[in-house]
Amino acid sequence: MVRQLDDSPKTAIVYPDSDSKPMADNTRQFRWITTIKANLDWLFANNDDVFVAGDLLWYPVEGDNKTRQAPDVMVAFGRPKGERGSYQQWKEENIPPQVVFEILSPGNIPTEMTRKLLFYDRYGVEEYYIYNPDKNDLGGCIRRENRLESRENLDNWVSPRLGIRFQLAQPELLLYYPDGQPFTSYNEERQRAEAERQRAERLAAKLRELNINPEEI
Repeated sequence: MVRQLDDSPKTAIVYPDSDSKPMADNTRQFRWITTIKANLDWLFANNDDVFVAGDLLWYPVEGDNKTRQAPDVMVAFGRPKGERGSYQQWKEENIPPQVVFEILSPGNIPTEMTRKLLFYDRYGVEEYYIYNPDKNDLGGCIRRENRLESRENLDNWVSPRLGIRFQLAQPELLLYYPDGQPFTSYNEERQRAEAERQRAERLAAKLRELNINPEEI
């Protein structure tokens, strides 16, 4: 008997760009997500091989669109910057995000966070940080011997991958760049940029008073 080949078209697997869940449940959670994401963008702005994303679906397994997670913030070293609808790991040289952040809200239940921890443990995350801004509580796990292990004390802890420092303070957690400068919010950065602009304008005006063209310096 001759077996006929099945040449019927195969259905392409769709990897949705959205899980229909909100990025944040409240303004405080959103502020923390955007602050961490923006400051990590600034930190690695000159490194083309560090990809930083917020609330982006990560699919670790090709052919499986059910196994997925959307960290509040994730960082993938060894991957180029650029736009993505989702992080499909098999298209990223099979490199998982090495660092992830989760910012808790009252809606996060323990079973949900346990599932996330198991996911990050299984699929290769090296550093996992969890911050509850309502309780000002910071937790974290670091990969040791191929598994994520809880780190008890994160006060003045320096991330091995990011080089940033965590300081447990009141009323909120403080984060510092490797050079010791504090993380800033968008509004603080905008105010700082405006102050620098005004300072530059004053300096240029002073140089012109001295008959010096600032554009020729």
